Amino acid sequence: MLGVVSCAVLGASFAGDLMMLAALKAAPNVPPVLDDSSEANVAVVEPEVHPARMALERNPIHDESNPDFHRLQRIDEATRELKRDAVGFPDWMAALRSGAIMPRAGLSPTEKMHTFDLNVVMTNTKEMPHVLFPHLSHTLWLDCSNCHPNPFVPKAGANQVSMSEIFRGRYCGMCHDRVAFITFFACNRCHSVPQAASTARKN
Repeated sequence: MLGVVSCAVLGASFAGDLMMLAALKAAPNVPPVLDDSSEANVAVVEPEVHPARMALERNPIHDESNPDFHRLQRIDEATRELKRDAVGFPDWMAALRSGAIMPRAGLSPTEKMHTFDLNVVMTNTKEMPHVLFPHLSHTLWLDCSNCHPNPFVPKAGANQVSMSEIFRGRYCGMCHDRVAFITFFACNRCHSVPQAASTARKN
């Protein structure tokens, strides 16, 4: 429901593509009826591509007119051996936990990653479950300066985060929907705290 409301308010082509593709996904892939009399009729069923991936490929984040664009390593090549999430994108946290990838703190191998274990519950979510933001899983990748003071002011209530802003590539959307998991098809990964439980925690 959040996605439907957000798209109606947003009206952006990206969100619109996602809604259209989500609706199309409801129709099952039915293989063609083959004529058994012909050996040439061999069913070739392509693996289903998730609507989120299709939408992102229609809205590239790189400037393909840049002469150096073709020097970039393609994401599918770089992540070929990594476990995939439900949408078909790399499951970065699974890769981190398994040791398949090991982010470095800096150019020097002696630099240490400074992690921060603090969960923040964001309660301005209307009828949706509240959002749990885990600092630890983010600081395993990023230094605090990547997010503070821009785009997030490190003060409770100082950031007007909304799904429409995220879809526009602001706040969480600077990484999510681009590199990290796709928010539109994974609401429960952020909206994970029932409002009743969150309210009880404050009392």
